[in-house]
Order: sequence, then C-alpha cells, then structure tokens
Amino acid sequence: MNNVIAILAAEGETLPLEESVNPLIPPLYDIVWSLIPLVVILWLFWKFILPKFQQVMDEREERIEGGLRRAEQTQAEAKEELAKYKAQLAEARSEAAKIRDDARAQGQQILADMKTEAESERDRIVASGEQQLAAQRQQIVAELRSDLGRQSVDLAERLMGEQLSDTVSRSGTIDRFLADLDRVPGAGKN
Repeated sequence: MNNVIAILAAEGETLPLEESVNPLIPPLYDIVWSLIPLVVILWLFWKFILPKFQQVMDEREERIEGGLRRAEQTQAEAKEELAKYKAQLAEARSEAAKIRDDARAQGQQILADMKTEAESERDRIVASGEQQLAAQRQQIVAELRSDLGRQSVDLAERLMGEQLSDTVSRSGTIDRFLADLDRVPGAGKN
C-alpha cells in the first residue's frame, strides 16, 4: 500500500484522506439541493398552510371572545334579573307588611267596635235591669203600702175598738198614715 501512496504522491495529487475535511459541514451540492426543497416547502407553508392556520386561530379567538361577550351579557342579564327579583321581593315584603298592618288595624277596629257594642249592650241591659228593678220596687212598694194599709186599719180597729166601715174614710186614713210614714227619715228608702 505504500506503493500506491507513493505513486499518487508522485503524480502531485493529494489523497482524499490527506485533506482536512470538516465532518459537520456537508458538501456544497448537498446544501444547495437541500435548500431548494426547503424553500419550496416554506413557500407552500407560507402560501397555503399559514393562512388557513391563521384563519382557524382567528375563528377560535372570535368564538372565545364571542363566548366571553355572551357570558358577560348573560351575567349582566342575570344581575338585572336578580335586581328585579330582589326589588319584587322587597315590594312583596312591604306589601305583606302593609297587609299585616291593615289587618291589625282592622282587627283593632273590630275589637273597638265589639267593645263599644258590648258596652252599649251592657248599658242597655243595665238600664233594662234598672227599669225592671224600679218597676218591681214600685210594685213591691204598692203591695207593701196596700198590706201596710190593711194592717194599719186592722191595728187601728183593734186599738179603737171600732170598725171602720166607710171605705172613703178608711182610704183617707191609710193615705195619711202612709204620708206620715214617708216623712219619717230612713223609712221606705233603701
């Protein structure tokens, strides 16, 4: 093999292994032929794929922003409905309080009316009782006067020993006796 190296060295050519070749840098023809498909692929990607990708991203962004806007709008509507509900609830509570107050007032009015009616009924019953009592008193007084008159006449007859036959004189005597009896303090009045 030394002979082959010597022959080649004599001819002035360098051997392939004698050159200093960097293994990390490919040959120029490989770089050119690799760049051409890369540029074509990049151009196709830039021309067709990237716009579609951007369109999909824009649609997704629009969908998300639209969803957020709808969510915010729905949230705002929910807050409005909640405010309306709270207002209606407050109104219903105030109306219920008003109804309770009205019912209490009506109850108190009914109670006052019933008390007034009961007092007037009591007064009527008391007045009726007093009238009955007065009528009974007059009747009893009349009966007592009659009995007292008869007993007075009987007593007077016994004391005098004579019988009063005249009814006119008898009633005059009885009336005088009863008038005298009415003049006596504390007699016949209770």
